[in-house]
This record gives sequence, C-alpha cells and structure tokens, in this order.
Amino acid sequence: MTDTPLWTPTPDQIRGTQLDAFRRDIEKAHGLELPDSAALHSWSTTQVADFWDAVFQRWIVGERGQLPACAGDDMEHTAFFPDAQVNYAENLLAGAIASPAGSSGTAVTFVREDDVRRSLTWGELIDHAYSFATFLHSHGVGPGDRVAAWLPNTPEVLVAMLGTSLLGAVFTSTSPDFGVAGVLDRFGQVEPTVLVGTDGYVYAGKHQPRLARLAEVAAGLPTVRTTVVVEELEASPDVSALPSAVLWSEAIRQGSELPRREPVRQSVSTPGFILYSSGTTGAPKCIVHSGAGLALKHAVEQRLQSDIRAGDVVFYFTTCGWMMWNWLVSALACGASLVLYDGSPFHPAPDRLWDLVDDLGVTFFGTSAKYIDASRKAGVTPRETHGLQTLRTIASTGSPLVDEGFEYVYSSIKEDLHLASISGGTDICGCFVAGDPTRPVYRGEIQGPVLGMAVDVYDDGGTSLHSSPGVRGELVCTAPFPSMPVGFWNDPQGERYHAAYFSRFDRIWAHGDFASWTSHDGLVIHGRSDATLNAGGVRIGTAEIYRQVELLPQVAEALAVGQAWDDDTRIVLFVKLADDTALDDSLVTTIKRTLRENCSPRHVPAKIVAVTDLPRTRSNKLAELAVADVIHGREVRNKEALANPESLDYFADLAELQT
Repeated sequence: MTDTPLWTPTPDQIRGTQLDAFRRDIEKAHGLELPDSAALHSWSTTQVADFWDAVFQRWIVGERGQLPACAGDDMEHTAFFPDAQVNYAENLLAGAIASPAGSSGTAVTFVREDDVRRSLTWGELIDHAYSFATFLHSHGVGPGDRVAAWLPNTPEVLVAMLGTSLLGAVFTSTSPDFGVAGVLDRFGQVEPTVLVGTDGYVYAGKHQPRLARLAEVAAGLPTVRTTVVVEELEASPDVSALPSAVLWSEAIRQGSELPRREPVRQSVSTPGFILYSSGTTGAPKCIVHSGAGLALKHAVEQRLQSDIRAGDVVFYFTTCGWMMWNWLVSALACGASLVLYDGSPFHPAPDRLWDLVDDLGVTFFGTSAKYIDASRKAGVTPRETHGLQTLRTIASTGSPLVDEGFEYVYSSIKEDLHLASISGGTDICGCFVAGDPTRPVYRGEIQGPVLGMAVDVYDDGGTSLHSSPGVRGELVCTAPFPSMPVGFWNDPQGERYHAAYFSRFDRIWAHGDFASWTSHDGLVIHGRSDATLNAGGVRIGTAEIYRQVELLPQVAEALAVGQAWDDDTRIVLFVKLADDTALDDSLVTTIKRTLRENCSPRHVPAKIVAVTDLPRTRSNKLAELAVADVIHGREVRNKEALANPESLDYFADLAELQT
C-alpha cells in the first residue's frame, strides 16, 4: 500500500455529498461532535437502533410503527422495526416523486449489445408494474407465493419484480445463460406459481433461442400454473409447446384492464426475495431476503456511500442472476434512472460500455474488477476516445481490484472521479465494505466499512486484527443489520443458516472472506476463505460442476478449485477417471460442453487434469481447501482430518498448472 492517494475529494466536494449532509444532521439531532465519516461510522455501529431509525425516517416509505428500531438477544436473532409495514416496490416507484422530470422523465433505458433499445418513463414503469401485479393476482398469485423469472437484463424483468413485490409475493430470478439443470436446481426448491421466461437473448453477436429450454424448465416445475413469455427475439414467438403460456404483451394488456390494487405492505421480516448461493456443498442454498431489509440497506449504500441522487443515471453491468441486479434496481428509490444492458460487454468493440456513458449521460458506472482488468489488458483508453463528462463514480466488485486496476482507472478512464471498490455478497444482498465519497482513494484498498456495518478482521482465535495492518484474517461483522437474511428456504429451525454464518465465532457473522486492514483504516479482500470458486468475479459452486461432470461415464469423481492466475482466479478441474479411460482431447471437449450447456459458460474450467485419487475428510467430504493449498504452495491445514492425506502428493508441482 502507498500513502499517496490516487484521488482526494475537495472540501466543496465533501460538503456537497449526501453522506456529509447526513453527518451534520446527526450531529445536530443528537448533540454530537462527529468530525468526519469515520466518527459517523463509529456512531452508526455503536448506536445501531438510532442509526437505522434515522435511515428509516429519512428515506423509507411505509409505516414506522411504535416499537424500538431493533430488538433481540443477539446478532443472529435481532429483529428490525418489528411493527413496521413496508412495500419494497412502492419505495422504488416513489422515486418518480423525486425525479426532476416527474412521471414523464425516463425511469429506465434498455440497451442490447446489438443496439436494440427500449425505454420506459416513470409513468409507464408504474403503469406496467401495476398491470403485471393485477395480471398475477388474476392468476391466483398472492402474498408469499413465488414468481420466478428466467430472463435477460431487460425492462420486463424489472417490471416482473415490481409487480410481484406490489402483491407481497416473493420474487426470484436467474439469467438465461444457465442451463436447464442449473435453473431447476434453483427454482425447483422454491416451487414457483408463475414462471416468466424469454424466447431468447443475444450474446457476442449471436441469437440464443430459449423456447425449447423454457419448455423443459416449465415441465420440471410442477407447481407452475402459468408461464409468461417475453418477446425478446421475435414479435410473436410460437409458444404452443408451453401449456398455459401467455405472451408478455398480452399479460400487460390483460392487467391494464383490471382494477389497480394497492401495494401490500408487510413486516420487515417477511420474505420478499430469494437469491441463491453458489452451490458448493449441494444444491444452491435459497437465501431469503425481505424487501424492507433491502430498501434500508441499499438506501445507505446508494445515497450515502455512493452519493446517488435524484436525476442521476445509474448503470451496473450485471445479469438478473447476480445480486448486483437487485442492488442496481434499488437506485430507483433515489429518484435515479437506470440503464439496463444485456449482452457481451466487449461486443462489437471493447469500449462498448463506455459508449453508454456518453450516449445516456451515465453518472454512476458499475462493473466488475475483471472487466476493468480486461479493459486494461486490451489497451482501452476511454479518456482519449470518450467525453465522460457526466461520470462521477465508478464502482468495482465481484473480485478484488488489483493495484494496476486502480491506476488504470485514473490514468486511462478519468482523473477526477470517485473509484469505489466494494465487497459484500448474495448472503446480505449488499456490502460490508465500500466507497466513501468524502475520503481519499488509495490503490489496492477498499476505503472502509459501510455505515451501520461493524466490520472487523479476526484471527483464528477470534482476536481483532484492526491494530495489525496487513495481517490477513476472517472478515466478520459484530453488530446486526437489516439485510441479514430472513433465513434459508426450507430451513425451519435455522440450523443451516446458523452453520453458514454464526458457527465460526460466537454470535458474530463470519463471511468467508480473507481480508486485512490497512494503515488508512481501509481494507483489502484477498479472496474466499471457503471452497466457493470465484472466477472472473462470479461465485461458482463446486457441487454444480460435480453434478454435471460425474454424470459422464468416463468420470468417476471430480474436484474443482480456484487457482490464482494472472491477477484473477481460474477454475481447475481435477478428475478421477473410470477404469481404462484416458483424458484425451475428446473427453476434455465433452466435459467443457456438458458444463457450458447444463450450467453456464462461467462454469467451464480453464484446466482439466487427471489424477489418481482425490483427498477426502474422515466424514467422506472432498477436501477442496487442502488441494487449493497444495497447488498454491501453502501449508495444508489440519491434515489429520483427512482419511487419505497421501493423495495430496498428486497435486504438488503439476506442470499443467504452470501455463
């Protein structure tokens, strides 16, 4: 780390931020002296109830209730605003009031990689959302029912989410590049009543039809009563193979002719969304979030940490299968308009996404660290080819942004902007650590914890490493926050939920990231401390890979790990082959094709290596972390837990992993 910042906000810039205005408001309201955002953060994590009450009172539409802002005996069982009543979609659509142009202003602009464009004004977005809500209600959907969307990142998936939320139903989504098995692994667990799919999508210059696969998905979901098909590739796709299918345009028309229903306000602990873990140890865990919890958490991250305000134009490169989609759409509540992009970020040219900044006046540009690194390696220099006059903030997440990535942003994109490296997870549908528009940016560092997040780094014994900059440990959070999951689906006693986050340290959330503090009270995330793969900024579960590969008769067993490579992580798949089988080019091709078709292109390993045996624990679980340690030259922890520790010798100094 260096003591020379890459960017420092001016005093006028600091005073003009919403974060600093909030700091001054809290000082006045509570008679405090909070000289900077660090002091504000300390207050927000020691006076938890007062902080979240201030957030609710300023920015949440709904009934606050009379009970204290939070109550509970410990972090795991804390309840926020136990008698409040909130509707998530109502909060997002209220952004129309704050929008400078009101209901006639643009709420969302969709751009496909081939430059097909659609937009909705605030008035149209509200009309479509309520129309879809009434359509769903006419098909029997009510509070608690699940609506599942298998869609590209288009206005229709946004409308589907809003309509679902207005009814008090539960929304869940994934992207159409997932194969049928991957979709059913997710949606099959939550038993949706309505499925919203697409006839196809476009990626890297190619149309990808999806109607046949949509029929397979629908057939694999016996609880689905109605399938709605979005017309993305054709104006009138043939949906005759889908029983009880309705075209999207017809669903909106039907809903528009029915009486509009009032938003269903619900408690903060009521399920509103289901997101999915990566599936490391089996089928993906279904993580249940409340809409009100997300509204509270995202208000802090967007208004205060990101300084998103009414009239801004917010873009994040994401699919609706990643939590950053949920984060992105919450910006509507700020009165900002959204840019939804679907397709390859590099098609037809490497600077494709930067065109959006100039074309649409983007003020907040969100992407992945992998995209920034790929742009750097491709020699893309937007500051020489684009105006970027409106751009104030670039956010990077998905994986750690390396030092060179920080330098590239300021040397090749724009000198005067706020680069916010952020990190959190699907588990909280938000951030633990993020940008701070009132503090300097240092290369390689995340600026600090998010307000309200009592973040620390612990050693194995549970001792804070805050006073030991550079020493790596486990990222933890020691105080409750409203976007902690309601729980896991089909986990009535909360056993899996407890095991996932609260079993490592007593009454403290352990997130599964290796991290360290810096001398500036910033943080560095060094990667996952569990077995989840994180390749190119996308979390991928090993169990999803195993389920597909081990269906092949040539493969007896498989083990996947992430290998640090070229400032990123690549997937390495080790296979124990069936008798009399060799790992030839044909089998390598078969394995990759199977994963691409049944999971997604992101699941395809960079290297496939045959080994004689795979290490297992004494409880017969694959020892992925031990293999990862060996291939990185690290000491293997807890060898005595392995039933066959001699098998680790097969993974040492492999020539295949040197290129």
